[in-house]
Amino acid sequence: MALQITQQNGTFLLTGKLNTTTTRSFIIHFEYIIEQCQNVVVNIDEVTEIDHDGLEGIKTLTAIALQNHTLFSVIGNGCKDIYQDWNCSQVA
Repeated sequence: MALQITQQNGTFLLTGKLNTTTTRSFIIHFEYIIEQCQNVVVNIDEVTEIDHDGLEGIKTLTAIALQNHTLFSVIGNGCKDIYQDWNCSQVA
């Protein structure tokens, strides 16, 4: 399943897989949104897979948001296996 992005009440809902195939378009889409908004919230509750490239995409968008002085938040419980990798990278 491809990655679907919808917006509901100011939150962007991701559905599907955030992987090597979908990460580039994910970054391009949200890079534009980050430039236009002051606060971007992404909900990953319906994400069924996040691979290394997907996680790197989220990290890239976090860095872009910091450069643009934009709040970028990822919320939800989708793909709990990413949290260990994310927490380890934030410690260093």
